[in-house]
Amino acid sequence: MMIRIVKLSFHEEHIETFKTIFTDSKEKIVAMKGCHKVELLHDINNPNQFFTYSWWDSQEDLNAYRESKLFKQVWQSTKTLFNDKPYAWSTEKINEAL
Repeated sequence: MMIRIVKLSFHEEHIETFKTIFTDSKEKIVAMKGCHKVELLHDINNPNQFFTYSWWDSQEDLNAYRESKLFKQVWQSTKTLFNDKPYAWSTEKINEAL
């Protein structure tokens, strides 16, 4: 299992638009092969900063999503709203406590 973390920063006037894009897309993303969960997090100290966390079976599944029509549509709509370069990390869960 891998977790993809993406840091996104938006112009203030575009935040609600981004939230709508995420809300409209999240179930479609989770329906992609290998995706188990997707979350949107908001930085409490920086109102323009968001993070997406998505859980994938493999890098191959994530790559297939990133090559999909859905991703291209979401990314096309989202990238025009940024006020800074996005950053992304592919991580592997090592341990957890519940």
